[in-house]
Amino acid sequence: MLLTTSFNMMTRWAVTVALLLIVGVAAGKDNLHVEYEWREMDFKYDNPDQRWTAIEQGAFKPTSVIPFGLEVYRHRLFVTLPRWRSGVPASLAYLDLNDNSTKMPALMPFPSWVAHNLNDTEPELVSPFRVKADQCGRLWVLDSRISGVLEQTKLYGTAQLLVYDIHNDDLLRRYILPAGQSKQSSFFANLAVEDGDCENTYAYMADLGSPGLVVYSWRDQESWRVQHHFFHPDPLAGNFSINGIEFQWDDGVYGLALSKPQMDGSATLYFHPLTSTMEFSVNTTVLRNKTLATSGDIFREFKILGSRGTDAQAGAQCLDPETGVLFYALPNQNALGCWQTTNNYKMQDRVYASDNMLIFPSDVKVDHKRRLWVLSNQLQSFIYDELYGGSINFRILSASVKDAIERTSCEPPKKLPELISKLGEVIKTNIGFKSSDSSSTPSSGSGSTSGSAAWSLSLSVLLLGSAISWLL
Repeated sequence: MLLTTSFNMMTRWAVTVALLLIVGVAAGKDNLHVEYEWREMDFKYDNPDQRWTAIEQGAFKPTSVIPFGLEVYRHRLFVTLPRWRSGVPASLAYLDLNDNSTKMPALMPFPSWVAHNLNDTEPELVSPFRVKADQCGRLWVLDSRISGVLEQTKLYGTAQLLVYDIHNDDLLRRYILPAGQSKQSSFFANLAVEDGDCENTYAYMADLGSPGLVVYSWRDQESWRVQHHFFHPDPLAGNFSINGIEFQWDDGVYGLALSKPQMDGSATLYFHPLTSTMEFSVNTTVLRNKTLATSGDIFREFKILGSRGTDAQAGAQCLDPETGVLFYALPNQNALGCWQTTNNYKMQDRVYASDNMLIFPSDVKVDHKRRLWVLSNQLQSFIYDELYGGSINFRILSASVKDAIERTSCEPPKKLPELISKLGEVIKTNIGFKSSDSSSTPSSGSGSTSGSAAWSLSLSVLLLGSAISWLL
């Protein structure tokens, strides 16, 4: 009995070790690579004289421009450049992904220079923070319509939603939120678009200033505001410390991400306040029903998923529909986290972390080719200190989703043939390593090295056999 128990324990131990060797659960591989980087952002003017004129007149102040949100659609990568301070000539621009001539490209204003003219009575674009490209070829732009947040704040009206045809850059629709859905302290900074049906699309707009969610129906061309206490900040999670800069925030609902459409056409909206370490969810059937969503009967429809842990306040997030993996920015940790939504929320992992390359991850997206994109912008220094033009301040990193989640708990479970193949690679690596050691070791120690190699081979065989029998 004791012998059987000991063998079973040994077998399970062997399997555990084998699986750890195979999938490398302990840590991610940090497979993201820098695609673009800038000391200061720049724009493509018609000619150099026009650019210098803009600088001389104060219309373009490079130190005032900071990238914040991103989106990728086909060959274009869109970047939002909110007007935190004066001197931002265009608050939405793009770069051409097909142009590989430089890692510091100047940006083209979207949809045109004219759209960013603040001297107009009703400027088309003021200060958008987030954009989202849908599967119908439309670019949704959430414009706060607030400029000079860090200087002399000017409000151009309630927040607006602009929808462009990405194929020709034409403005399809401009929807200004009704006054009653925007509060005195409202600040709309994030957006999710449910585009399972191009004619019956819904947009979800997060108000972090006066915590709430505004739902917009493309078909009905109307919106309504949803209230819930899960949208509010956690007073115990307001402390931030990023690369030596400490500050306090009290921002409400911020991160939004939608699941893959379910059989009934609905989806799950994952969300969290910026000042919080908690994650929540709600089915969109609740939000899309105006009568229900604006009533007091939705309290129990919202779900608590769990906590990310100490100092794990999260910012922007997105979901890869194929794997069901939720990616989220962790500004307090200069990291990008992930969670496989089919698992318990406690099973989270890190995709990438760097106090040099990913200082304040501001946005994260997965494009139609299933590439993961992350923007870092050192926002804490931009607001509370200063950025130095002699060093790299902004970066956009990328990797395929498959590479990004490799060797993390977010990676899809491997099938048995893959496990055996992977373990075989580990065995070859171990034996190869021992053999190379043996060839460079003096003959007097060859017996010890050979014994070590033999032990490694025996252990590897045991692990392989145990894994096969246990899994079968």
